Amino acid sequence: MLKIKVLGPGCANCQRVEDVAKAAVAELGVEAEIEKVTDRAVFAQYNLLATPGLVINEKLVSGGRIPGQNEVMVWVGKAVAAAV
Repeated sequence: MLKIKVLGPGCANCQRVEDVAKAAVAELGVEAEIEKVTDRAVFAQYNLLATPGLVINEKLVSGGRIPGQNEVMVWVGKAVAAAV
């Protein structure tokens, strides 16, 4: 199962990133655990400079913007392929 983290203070943009991630995994039919992380100390562990951030299987894939669903689907696909 994929582990996806949305890093941010809980703002509207963070919610949009979470929604995009949920839509991407649903479209691909992939099982994923999506977690919201609001602790700024955790942001630093991923070298996130601007929120919102998106982490897939402990790898920061996006920061400071809202990625598109197709973009997230590519990242999820790569993470699934790497896990096999």
